[in-house]
Amino acid sequence: MCEHATEEILRLEDVTLRRGSFLLNQIRFSVRAGEIVAILGRTGAGKTLLLETIAGFCRPEAGRVLCRGTNICRIPLHQRNIGYLYQDFSLFPHMIAAANLGYGLKLRRVPKGEIQKRVETMADRFGIRSILDQYPGTLSGGEQQRVALARALMVRTPLLLLDEPFSALDPATKEGLYRLLREICQEFQCAVVLVTHDFREAAALSHRVGVLLGGTLRGVVPAQELFDAPWDEETRCFLGLEAPEKE
Repeated sequence: MCEHATEEILRLEDVTLRRGSFLLNQIRFSVRAGEIVAILGRTGAGKTLLLETIAGFCRPEAGRVLCRGTNICRIPLHQRNIGYLYQDFSLFPHMIAAANLGYGLKLRRVPKGEIQKRVETMADRFGIRSILDQYPGTLSGGEQQRVALARALMVRTPLLLLDEPFSALDPATKEGLYRLLREICQEFQCAVVLVTHDFREAAALSHRVGVLLGGTLRGVVPAQELFDAPWDEETRCFLGLEAPEKE
């Protein structure tokens, strides 16, 4: 938990959503300003569906998604001011890095001079000033990730959703981006929800960790207590704390 975080940015209250035979079942958790919460789970556990529900791609059948105390379930996706970063970065390949960074501000009709100033400031913060005139296809994975993270924060979002954004990167690049994300999270006082299947990443990067199995959030605990918390048997098996029963 962040010592200096006081404002609650996100709260999910019994969020429920069915997709085919899959049920995202009564999800409850909250995230405060400056805090990173990681949601761990296997492929198919509902991690991406959870993020998409928060972002506004899906509307829950029951429950509420609160952002700074306001229920945003009926607010359109483009009006929520939530940053969303996919695993593949989703940079526009026909735009140089500077244009990618400024795209959200351009949509909001921010004056060109202000866009340039904010792009340069953010580029300096992320250490990407030297690649602003390059296209995404010419950048390394770590450089693309920095551009994507910077773009997500350009519109000064209070909430950033990350869908396994570091899975394709090498360990050294990951470590550098972990440090950068934690620094940026504190500096901008934004709340971050990260979904991942990587135990080490969740424990190293986040302040708190939740475990999502079969569409049910089994609990959210401080990151340092991930392997010591009193989980149920299925969760303990998922975490490798006890062997599954043999048939």
